Amino acid sequence: MKKRTVIIPLILLALVAGVFLYLFSLLKPVSSDSGAVESVRIEVPKGKSIRTIGDELEEAGVIRSSKAFYFIVRFPKAAEVIYKSNAASTFILKSGIYFLNPSMNYVEILEELSSGKQEYVKVSIPEGLTISKVAEILSDNNIVAKDDFISACKDESFVRSLGIESTTAEGYLFPDTYYLTPDISSREVIKIMTDNFFEKIKSIPNLAEKTGKDLNEVVKLASIVEREYRVVEEAPIIASVFKNRLRYNIGLYSCATVEYIVTEIQGLPHPDRILYEHTHIDSPYNTYVYAGLPPTAISNPGLVSLEASTNTPKTDYYFFQVNNPEKGTHVFTKTLEEHNENH
Repeated sequence: MKKRTVIIPLILLALVAGVFLYLFSLLKPVSSDSGAVESVRIEVPKGKSIRTIGDELEEAGVIRSSKAFYFIVRFPKAAEVIYKSNAASTFILKSGIYFLNPSMNYVEILEELSSGKQEYVKVSIPEGLTISKVAEILSDNNIVAKDDFISACKDESFVRSLGIESTTAEGYLFPDTYYLTPDISSREVIKIMTDNFFEKIKSIPNLAEKTGKDLNEVVKLASIVEREYRVVEEAPIIASVFKNRLRYNIGLYSCATVEYIVTEIQGLPHPDRILYEHTHIDSPYNTYVYAGLPPTAISNPGLVSLEASTNTPKTDYYFFQVNNPEKGTHVFTKTLEEHNENH
């Protein structure tokens, strides 16, 4: 009987010790060497709960247990005993984008998440800008270096890894308002913008199912329509003119493509107006010289141009020209004779 009396407490002691050792192991960092693992980018939007953040940290491999993370936040006195720090007591979760390393312990992660160092920078990208113009906005807001962003946008292997059937990201940097951080990489920004593009086109009938070259053809056309229209109602009609000309292999004669050559390829200031010599520049982007669409998009279009270039109405128009520069409206004609009469 004495042996049994002694054995039972020993078993209980062993079980308790095992539980404590298990719990202690959950509180240890995932890695013991910060240089052996890469930091993980974690987004924390406003209103996200501690439990949700803990689950995301565990899934990303930053911490061992989301329950242990919640325990440290919920019982800050325990954190003081374990880590000799009052960080859990003063913890306030702040929105932002953080880079957390699996070598960090729970208290170090809490300090980072409440530091406020990674607050978003609001950046608005208007419709119709080129890669270089988007890069200027990002650079002016101290997000990324202009040249680095442009270079990443023109890295064909990277671009294709994003599901884009083109040599550049031109046309796929969706115009929108973004919340970014100063230490985000160019490639991360591009991925955010292109992911947004693929998400937004789901709202356009007949476009979301297009992929590869078919999608890229729509994007190229939309990028030209974006630079030509000013009145929303006219965007589909302008798209119809270009499609009619494409159907019969007639040059698009788009001034927007010539402007792209001058400003983006030749690197010259934007011309006050397109001159005769501009329309004769020998470039595959010159739709006055070469029929068909240019090799890549010439701007980053918004939903209006993408919709107009996808679900284009059928018309008999082959020409258009501005009839009210102040309002930006056009007159549309069917024949060259009618077109010349409006000059």
